[in-house]
Amino acid sequence: MSYYIATLAVYMVVYALGAWALNFQFGLGGIVNFAFIIFESAGAYAAAITSLGHSGTAYGETYFWGAHWPFPFPLIAGLLAGGILAALVGLITMRKIRRDYQAATMLVIAIIANQVVTNAPGFLNGAAGLAGVPKPLSGNLGANAYQWYFVAGAVVLGILVYLFFDRIGSSPFGRSLRALRDNENAAAAVGKNLWGIRMTAFIVGGCVAGLAGAVLVEYIGAWSPGAWTYTETFVLLVAVIFGGAGNQLGALMGAFLVGVVLSQLTLFLPSVGYPGLIDSLQWVVIAVVWLLVLWFRPKGIVPERTALNLGKLDIRSRGFRKKTSSQEPPVLVQEV
Repeated sequence: MSYYIATLAVYMVVYALGAWALNFQFGLGGIVNFAFIIFESAGAYAAAITSLGHSGTAYGETYFWGAHWPFPFPLIAGLLAGGILAALVGLITMRKIRRDYQAATMLVIAIIANQVVTNAPGFLNGAAGLAGVPKPLSGNLGANAYQWYFVAGAVVLGILVYLFFDRIGSSPFGRSLRALRDNENAAAAVGKNLWGIRMTAFIVGGCVAGLAGAVLVEYIGAWSPGAWTYTETFVLLVAVIFGGAGNQLGALMGAFLVGVVLSQLTLFLPSVGYPGLIDSLQWVVIAVVWLLVLWFRPKGIVPERTALNLGKLDIRSRGFRKKTSSQEPPVLVQEV
């Protein structure tokens, strides 16, 4: 039971990291990233091959390169791998392609990437994937103690990522990202670099996605193409929409309810029908929840907070500032 709870806690952190990264891209930037899972997978593979050592040395697995880096460098490798892949995909999809076509293009890229890795055994060990990834900083700790040390470290990492996104979301860059999401023409009219802002958000989200994959593979010790089919992206997308797009707390709640509660709920149902029916119901439940949320509560459980704060009117991101006087009521003066 202890192992099960610890594993759920680690998965919760991984889902939260993924939901925050996708929320930054989709919720704040309006980027419908159907290829999100490949960035998480890139981070997982990068952390694995920088932990396992050279190809073929441990379990006979073959991959294009390998090293045995000490902790936390595999996590950093995963973060960089996700960011680099996001930059490459962004260069292809985000400059001259309309938003709706971008989503379709990213979905195709996710499918192609999975098929390439699956059918190229010498690249990342093909469909068999990688296994035997050593546990970081395990030392002489027992299995039970190590699990909870890992959980504690993952939670600390999750808090840092939450604070990072919370800070950047309320910064001038975050306000520019929201302005671009809501009205591209207006944002361009005031001199915003639309492509640069969107690419930055896309790469930052890719870095955190890669970090999430690295954390997961360091814990479970294995990764294969079956773990990152394109459908996994939709789980995180449902979590973001369910919790409340554009809201960090909402993304966290969505990650818990969709990634943990709904995903684990089918495990406690009695076996009925043909083998695999209950597992299939998991996707049915997630899909039904998505439809219900879109229909009855499109802004999610925790809607995005508006920029208007009663008592402190701050609309500087729209080109205005508040000016007050002791004799005159407040007026809005446009900045030059």
